[in-house]
Amino acid sequence: MASQRTATLTGLAAILLWASLAVLTTATGNLPPFQVLAVSFGIAALLGLARAALRGAAGWRELRQPGAALALSTLALFGYHALYFIALKRAPAVEANLLNYLWPLLIVVFAGLVGGVTVRAGQWAGTLLGLVAAALLVTRGHGLQVDRAHVPGYLAALGAAVIWAAYSVLNRRFAEVPTAAITVACAGVSVLGAAVHLLFERTVAPDAIQWLVLAVMGAGPVGAAFWLWDHGTKRGDIALLGSLSYLAPLLSTLLLVISGRAEPHGIQAVAIAMLLAGAWLSVRSSRAAR
Repeated sequence: MASQRTATLTGLAAILLWASLAVLTTATGNLPPFQVLAVSFGIAALLGLARAALRGAAGWRELRQPGAALALSTLALFGYHALYFIALKRAPAVEANLLNYLWPLLIVVFAGLVGGVTVRAGQWAGTLLGLVAAALLVTRGHGLQVDRAHVPGYLAALGAAVIWAAYSVLNRRFAEVPTAAITVACAGVSVLGAAVHLLFERTVAPDAIQWLVLAVMGAGPVGAAFWLWDHGTKRGDIALLGSLSYLAPLLSTLLLVISGRAEPHGIQAVAIAMLLAGAWLSVRSSRAAR
């Protein structure tokens, strides 16, 4: 149980890192999305390869993995980000983000249905509270506008949520694969992102600040976070991680407000209270089970 608790905390660390992604993404300014994807994942891959080189033969052996594991991680990482970018281009950001934040709930659903995990009542309640709180954060308590013209964007956002949730649960089937092997997937995502960028986008030369932001992204929410999430989903409490994942939109919103990129409003306080209550319910249920 101690090892599972440690792995769950490792997954939580990934969630905390992802909270910084919105602020960092806005700081990339006018850089095209697939260029950002290619460069940031490329930096993550280079850092992973440098680690392998420093470890010598043992480090290179850690990169070996079954083809199915590599395909799952590469396609999931690329597919999620590609669909999310499409969603933001084809639909209003509010609705797209809300649909995207279905992935923590879907993790809990998939864990119970196909992951062989017992999901307890408190975890269901905590996850649903998180979903409602995320909706309040994103919409500020206002209704959603549904326009048929935005349906492709909505479907892309929903597809992104399904892909990430499915990956997080199916990844447990490859628990024997070293976490360091995610380096190869990051390299694959970088190559795929570069190909899409060269086909459909115009290259923009980053300035010094943008290069710094890309480096931080590659080392943090696009780099280390995936190592941490890989370990957490393989060996941690996946249902609890699904519930706690709603901390990402909470912390992301707070960082945007602190950085001056978003305006504070009263609904945020209600949403924060609900998120904390949901997290408490999930953690309490998990501890009771142990």
